[in-house]
Amino acid sequence: MTMPSPPGGVRLVSPQGRWVLLTAVLGSGMAMLDSTVVNVALPRIGADLHADLGVLQWTITAYMLTLASLILLGGALGDRFGRRRVFLVGVVWFAVASLLCGLAPTPGVLIAARALQGIGGALLTPGSLALIQSVFRPDDRARAVGAWSGLGGVATAIGPFVGGWLVDGAGWRWVFFLNVPLALVCVPVALRYVPETRERAAARGGFDVAGAVLGALALGGVTYALIAAPERGLSAGVVVPGVAGLLLGAAFVVVERRRADPMLPPELFAIRQFSAVNAVTVCVYAAFSGFFFLAVVQLQVVAGYSALAAGTALLPTTVLMLLLSARSGELGQRIGPRIPLTVGPLLCAVGMLLMTRVGAGASYVVDVLPALVVLGAGMVTLVAPLTATVLASVDVDRAGLASGINNAAARAAGLVAIAALPLLAGMGPQAYRSADAFGVAFRRAMPWCAGVLLVGAVIACVAVRTVPGVPEEQEEAGAPEAVAAPEAVGAVEAAGGAGAVHERARHGAPCHPECTYHCGVGAPPLDPGDVEAGRPSGAGAPPGPGAPSGPGAEAGGPERPGPEGDRGA
Repeated sequence: MTMPSPPGGVRLVSPQGRWVLLTAVLGSGMAMLDSTVVNVALPRIGADLHADLGVLQWTITAYMLTLASLILLGGALGDRFGRRRVFLVGVVWFAVASLLCGLAPTPGVLIAARALQGIGGALLTPGSLALIQSVFRPDDRARAVGAWSGLGGVATAIGPFVGGWLVDGAGWRWVFFLNVPLALVCVPVALRYVPETRERAAARGGFDVAGAVLGALALGGVTYALIAAPERGLSAGVVVPGVAGLLLGAAFVVVERRRADPMLPPELFAIRQFSAVNAVTVCVYAAFSGFFFLAVVQLQVVAGYSALAAGTALLPTTVLMLLLSARSGELGQRIGPRIPLTVGPLLCAVGMLLMTRVGAGASYVVDVLPALVVLGAGMVTLVAPLTATVLASVDVDRAGLASGINNAAARAAGLVAIAALPLLAGMGPQAYRSADAFGVAFRRAMPWCAGVLLVGAVIACVAVRTVPGVPEEQEEAGAPEAVAAPEAVGAVEAAGGAGAVHERARHGAPCHPECTYHCGVGAPPLDPGDVEAGRPSGAGAPPGPGAPSGPGAEAGGPERPGPEGDRGA
């Protein structure tokens, strides 16, 4: 029997509050760990399954494909049918798919299981933070989000180390088996301590299933063509899926324009700031995903690192993010987003170019560490302001939706980058088996990543406005900026969620660090993935990661069933 929720919500300091927090951390931690440990295992997976580079690409992209396509739909399902229920379905689904990944006897089975794993991630990821936003009392939400974000950051930070340790020890299959015990703890705790919540307004809307399916097929067709092209060339088996993907992408745009409740509302992209920041997001996270996909292979195949050493080698970027991103978010609030979003990608580009010095017998201190420190400094500079600017570019009622779209854009960009970068760098199907061949291709790939980052910096410099925190619609309407008393700002903070971040920005107060630093869009090394929340009332889709956004105090409020409703869930 589920413990009922006290009137007004659960207190963080209560025993039930701690169990609810543990549930959210365990659920999101599964996805965060998975996002960092799998890359480290790729060379061993390829060797054990006798797989070529295309299989390694699909091992990553199959998961990203279903996750990116369905994550907005997953949040909407939670709003309609109950956040705890859909979250638990996602946890169980993710664990079973992880078990299938670990048992996979062939590359085809592994890729299929990874696609199933992405579906589970699309169900559990939006729900992890939505549980916090909907269950805790308003004045406890900011602290709960901070604790959730910090513990999630620890899980992400130790991911490469744990992945390398498992690969060098028990074997790569345990990278996937690791999710099973986490789920075995998460499910009974959630059933016992987490009350069910749902959005009453969500029951009146529909689900954009057509949009989700078209988006998945479009991404799948383009991805298949890019991955197959190095081996098959411009054959019909490559051209037909690629063209079909592009046509399905056009059909997706048409459907979204005509639907009354699209998961990707076209009118949001009429907001200049929102469109500009999402364009920067696409450039930045395409480069990040391509870099981290290739860097761990470069360190193992070319530099001769063990899996554990390669995973540990990448930790400086994560450590810098955890230590300094809160201050970066505050700086972005003071000086506006244009400078951080211009300088950050440029620093990241320099860091990636410095990685071209890493070859056979490379010194970690002389060759690897300086590149990662510069890269980490760039990530610190841009990630928190990027997240906060996405939320502040739209009205508070649509901040959660804006965050979700930004997350989906980042994942889709990473998906295409991992598929396209080996083709652009001239990597053959067997390139990762030869240190010389892979080293040459890696040195070709890094300038491509740096060039994409340069494009992102130019977009930010030209198109991102310097005025921090005021939605474009309000600025153009000439709405006066109220100067709130500290009590008013505190009341806004108590509401929690994206609205709190947005309102603090409007009143000139910095966002909560815990609401901005946790790598808002789920790209390596901080993945949120996976920092997502449920959508606000009437938004039509769930928020994604970014600053912890979501329905902190949704219009109409969440439905909080009593004990009978909990048992029914």
